[in-house]
Amino acid sequence: MSHLPPLISDLALVMGAAAVATLLFRRLKQPAVLGYILAGIMVGPHFPLFPSVADRESVEVWAQIGVIVLLFCLGLEFSFKKLIKVGGTASVTAVAEIGAMLLCGFGIGRIMGWGTTDCIFLGAMLSISSTTIIIRAFEERGVKEKKFADLVFGVLIVQDLAAILMLVLLPTVAASTRLSGSDILFPIGKLVFFLVLWFVSGIFFLPSLLRKAGRFMNNEMLLVSSLALCFLMVVLATSAGFSPALGAFIMGAILAETPLGGKIEHLTVPVKEMFGAVFFVSVGMMIDPHILPLYWKEILLITSAVLIVMPLSSMVGAILSRQSFKVSVEAGMSLSQIGEFSFIIATMGMGLKLTSGHLYPIAVAVSAITTFTTPYMIKVAGPLYRFLNARLPAAWVGAIDKYSHDGQKARPTSDWNRYITSYLIQISIHTILVVGVVLVVSKIVLPLLVVDQETPVIRLATAFVTLLLIAPLLWALAIRKIQPVVAERLWTNRYYRGPMIVLQLFRLFIAFVITGFLIHNIVSYSWALLLLGVLIMALVFNYRRLQLVHSWAERRFMSNLNEKEQLDRRESGEHLTPWDAHITRFTVSPEFKGIGQPLIDLMFRERFGVNVAMIKRGTFTIQAPDRQERIYPEDVLYVIGTDDQMTAFRHHLEESSLSKARRSSAEDELTLQRMEVQEGMVIAGKSIKESEIRERTKGLIVGIERDGQRILNPESSVILTAGDLLWIVGNARRIKVFEKMVTSPVN
Repeated sequence: MSHLPPLISDLALVMGAAAVATLLFRRLKQPAVLGYILAGIMVGPHFPLFPSVADRESVEVWAQIGVIVLLFCLGLEFSFKKLIKVGGTASVTAVAEIGAMLLCGFGIGRIMGWGTTDCIFLGAMLSISSTTIIIRAFEERGVKEKKFADLVFGVLIVQDLAAILMLVLLPTVAASTRLSGSDILFPIGKLVFFLVLWFVSGIFFLPSLLRKAGRFMNNEMLLVSSLALCFLMVVLATSAGFSPALGAFIMGAILAETPLGGKIEHLTVPVKEMFGAVFFVSVGMMIDPHILPLYWKEILLITSAVLIVMPLSSMVGAILSRQSFKVSVEAGMSLSQIGEFSFIIATMGMGLKLTSGHLYPIAVAVSAITTFTTPYMIKVAGPLYRFLNARLPAAWVGAIDKYSHDGQKARPTSDWNRYITSYLIQISIHTILVVGVVLVVSKIVLPLLVVDQETPVIRLATAFVTLLLIAPLLWALAIRKIQPVVAERLWTNRYYRGPMIVLQLFRLFIAFVITGFLIHNIVSYSWALLLLGVLIMALVFNYRRLQLVHSWAERRFMSNLNEKEQLDRRESGEHLTPWDAHITRFTVSPEFKGIGQPLIDLMFRERFGVNVAMIKRGTFTIQAPDRQERIYPEDVLYVIGTDDQMTAFRHHLEESSLSKARRSSAEDELTLQRMEVQEGMVIAGKSIKESEIRERTKGLIVGIERDGQRILNPESSVILTAGDLLWIVGNARRIKVFEKMVTSPVN
């Protein structure tokens, strides 16, 4: 009879227990994660009623693979572009919540007499909410389309990045008896360096590679190739001194920006579920149930902190980011649990032997309790808002509303701020790329080529080829114009000429010092100076060619970066606006409950995000109705909004006896037009109200694009600036006539 390896019998036990737990908890309508942890407790060494795992080391290796796959899949859901789009609102909210929970966890640990390392890890574990639990709770309650849900998802994105930063910093912070500023700044700088290098390189090469190989790939090959890239990045991250989890997360985030990101995410779900089950079962195996009763006071105290401090700090952060009081309360109550990253942080602490044994089961117990309470916390958010709104002083509520309202107004960005921002971005990215290329050549390529140290020819040839590779990057770093139009306007002001000259000289200094120092790692100092001189001549005499090469590379990068969004837009039929808006008309039936009420009381915009752009009443047409306009039977409402907004709006109208909606046809008089505010237009520098766009076009400005930012439903006090793209709902002919009229130069 053949011998069965212990690992196979252990996996049979682990997967069998996980399967039973999943069925049981699905029946109870509870998260499967809790079932896996319970299964791990039962097959662990501390629960004698069931068989235990024999080869724990092998199962722990599988659990580490589970962490890698889990982080890879989280990266596929992450997206760096989403992080940029969430803006300051989600960032301020997340920073307030994370900072408060770090301090709270550290303080609770000190109160209980724990060591400094345990306190630090406790704060980190309490600062990250559970994405899985929140998404599940939102789906069950049907609130994913509400405004506060967008804020919560943005906060979760920022939290994911913060968790990755913690995985890098915690071992250094916890292991240092004396912590200096360099101990913190160096790991952060190193992380930023590799994040930019990996992301830019990945976006430049991977989409093109996947596109060329796509015709040969089926689902199986795509899955295998994606996992191969994941584990390759794990090896690279480990070689660079980072955790394997970071490498998996980064590769997932890079692939998420490719057109195949969604398909890869779908294909990896079974793999994630399998290895994730092994990981969470291993989490349960490390819990000694006999310890939990001994620490019930600590569990109760920490759970109370998560259920009180986390929502409260999130509310304060949302209010500081100029969200309304209602949205702040709803978002805060949703962020009231800990989950996946807390387990990963706790596992890292135990694996590195930095934390005490009791911290791990306490964190798991708190996570289990807060997972159960999450749906109820979301449910009571509405009643809590109404209670606070009625009980708090009216002056406080009014101040919060005014602060939120003022935050929605657009504030023009000065030319100098725009120039400095572009300057820093261009210098940082190209410096990182130059350093990255030289490090790859000197640390990886050169050792493979140079066997005998007395071979200067090979070193010199390698240095020369390296200079050819980095020459376009150095041109962009040192010479390329930054924001030419803005720079020209600034140069006309003598006040800015001196700083601009200093900034340009600083660019040249950085380019040549970095290049000379790095090339010195390949050849001797004298040869480095000679090659530096050759580089200067190349930059001077091949200016145009370097510009063309860099422009080609930049276009390819931007094309790969935006390819996914462009495909999504084409597939969804989006041609009108960047918000996927369209016009739908509804006929008001006599049974509509809102008959006779003004638009301001019906609150269509506030509740559903849609705008009533026109009302037809018999032969009478009301273009861009104001908020005091009332609704009467048989009125035809022309409404603009996105597909999701229209779906919610349609459900509301059907419940209120409105007739069935239909998409406006080509002969409809009302259209959605785009108009660009150009230099010299008479409306540039005026507010929307002063420009008289509403009166002259009989239209409604529903959105403004400015410097890549979108301002929806702008207030009449917003100042129009050159470069703004206005999205106007109204009569196409009137809008075209108005655009021609205002194009005449200012007298």
